Amino acid sequence: MASIFSRVGNILKKNFQNTNTEFNKIIYNYLGQSIVWNAENDDTYIKKGYMFNSTVYSIVNLIAKTASNIPFQIYEVKNKNELKKYKAMTSGFMNGNILHKSLLQRKHALAELDNSDLQKLLERPNPAQSYSSWIQEIIAFGKLTGNRYIYGIKPESGPNQNKWQELYILPSQSVEINSNGIFEPVSGYSLDYSGQYKIDAEDICHIKDFNPFYDGTGSHLYGMSPLKAGLRSLDTNNEAVTTGVKYLQNQTSRGVLMSDEGDLNEVQAQQLKDKFRQQYQGSDNAGDIIITPKKLSWVNFGLNATDVSLIQQYNASIKDLCNIYQVPVQLLNNTDTSTYNNMIEAKKSLYQNAVIPELNKIKDELNRWLVPSFGENLYLDFDYSNIAELQEEMDSVVKQMGSAWWTTPNEKRQAMNYGIDEENEEMNDYYIPANLMPLSNDVIEEEIKSIDIDYNSLPKEEIRNDVYTTSQEAQLRANDLGCIGTHSHTEDGQTIYMPCASHEDYERITSRELKPGDHEYTSKQDSYNNYPQGATNNAKRMLEWREKYGRDVVKGGTEVGWKRANQLANRESLSIKTIKRVNSFLARHQDNAKISQEYRNEPWKDRGYVAYNLWGGKSMVAWAKRISERDDS
Repeated sequence: MASIFSRVGNILKKNFQNTNTEFNKIIYNYLGQSIVWNAENDDTYIKKGYMFNSTVYSIVNLIAKTASNIPFQIYEVKNKNELKKYKAMTSGFMNGNILHKSLLQRKHALAELDNSDLQKLLERPNPAQSYSSWIQEIIAFGKLTGNRYIYGIKPESGPNQNKWQELYILPSQSVEINSNGIFEPVSGYSLDYSGQYKIDAEDICHIKDFNPFYDGTGSHLYGMSPLKAGLRSLDTNNEAVTTGVKYLQNQTSRGVLMSDEGDLNEVQAQQLKDKFRQQYQGSDNAGDIIITPKKLSWVNFGLNATDVSLIQQYNASIKDLCNIYQVPVQLLNNTDTSTYNNMIEAKKSLYQNAVIPELNKIKDELNRWLVPSFGENLYLDFDYSNIAELQEEMDSVVKQMGSAWWTTPNEKRQAMNYGIDEENEEMNDYYIPANLMPLSNDVIEEEIKSIDIDYNSLPKEEIRNDVYTTSQEAQLRANDLGCIGTHSHTEDGQTIYMPCASHEDYERITSRELKPGDHEYTSKQDSYNNYPQGATNNAKRMLEWREKYGRDVVKGGTEVGWKRANQLANRESLSIKTIKRVNSFLARHQDNAKISQEYRNEPWKDRGYVAYNLWGGKSMVAWAKRISERDDS
């Protein structure tokens, strides 16, 4: 019974690779409890390919070493929907434009983590390998055999028993899949290397290339080597090199050497052949002559290198192998088509068609098999922003980013690989095209404050409700009522102003039918709700942190502060008394406007920063100060 429960448990595991039983019945007609034999001869691809053929060696190393230079990073997922958009954006063809957009999208989806256990593991996967050699080994085996096997080791007990502690790459030509029949097509793996070793399926991450060969025995469970499709090109390339060597050794000669008298016996013929090889073959004997007492004749029945188009066939086979691996032939020192511009495009094509797709395949499988053991909300990604070949011309990027007013300066800096300016909060504001003023109204409010108008010096004959002597006072009241604009009336030869664009709008909003003469003048407001949107956003952000992490983690702020945040988040009107308290609080705690370096990666734990933003933060400073000073005057 234990084995049945164990089998069911394995099937239910999130990272286990077994498929539905009904599907298995259709696909695995002849699958029993045995080893699934690999129809491919992976030794051939390695011995006759990588170890014997210089072209394959160069192509595989070019892809592997180039990919190893791209850094990885561990992130915390902030928004799963935004992550889906980011993955869709980076899974296709990558160019400079898409790269810049993906960096902005990643900012909304992921938060970078430092010094995580997963990052430490990948930086040193096992005691014998660094990340660079480890990832090169994965890619090289994949490009040669179509299969990549990562073997993970984790403690059997203790606090880290569910976390992989060491990662090894198994030689794919020596690994076989074990099956328990249609209920468990992949039950484990066998490593035939100085003996046979059995490994549980859950301890292996098998990353395979597509294999269309379904024969009912499970052979499609192995990936198909790219060299299977290019086997004839590989043989052609090998034969061309071998034939070229023979031509050089024989000085391109191929024929029959015979005596004109016809009196050479078999022993004499062999002696003559041996003497010919010693004195004529090889580069050391090039141009030398043979002296013999016999009169000999030479009958040529071979073709020279030009006649058999040896060089053309060799070059054609190189192009075929490059096409199989999606590598531009110019990068293999093909000088016929190599120009400066061609090399730039060739390097870009290498990343777009060979390197990035390979890393994306590895990334997806590691996020499925490896990452969840270190936390459900983690994500492994490769940073393609450092690839110089994918960057567009700098002047083009600057022009594009300069006109993108809907992005913040920090987002522009990040897209252009300058890094985020964490010292200046203003770099996270949006700037509209008109005079490049911040959308949060911070600077706008400062400029309004700088206009030297003494409202008390304006003529006021009497005081009545909602009737003002200036349009500015009427506009402030219109903001309070929720209507747009002002309108005016003439009373006793004097122009008076009322809120709303028309008197009909005013009556509709206030539900009163009053004439200008029925109102009581007032020159100041009792409450305001036209504070900057940035203050509302700051308050909402604090409330979201408390909702997400809990009050036990977000410890900043008093009950009064959280009440104030709710007022700002809901755009409630604030009394003059409250505004003055806000102004006083922000002035006293201005040192908390920036995140403490200690909490740079976890700002919700910075009590001072949280408390400061509950009252509107920096976006609220200029507005609260202006309203307070106006009331005092």
